[in-house]
Amino acid sequence: MRTLASALLISATLTGAAFAQEPSVTRAQVVAELQAAKANGQLSDGELAYPVATNQASSLTREQVVAELHAAKSAGQLSDGEQNYPIASNQTSSVTRDEVVAELQAAKAAGELPQPAA
Repeated sequence: MRTLASALLISATLTGAAFAQEPSVTRAQVVAELQAAKANGQLSDGELAYPVATNQASSLTREQVVAELHAAKSAGQLSDGEQNYPIASNQTSSVTRDEVVAELQAAKAAGELPQPAA
């Protein structure tokens, strides 16, 4: 029993010594980083300011964005409300239903599909 107690005491001493090393960053450095993050607007002040807004500069002009919007509308890539969402694709598949079913069965047999949790 004494051997076990001695082993546990030595183990606890060595573990405590490993965690008692000096931190790599000082408190003053952490405070300086916090103040810099606040000054740069990288921290929120609660739930109402989350997520933090970031300033993003666009490389497109307003006219280019409007032109892209009109092109997307004319191509049928945008919905104009909840009634026609999701947008129906006009593309037809080159694969038949039987081919899709065969691919599915082959993937199941090869174990390529995720299995349900037990």
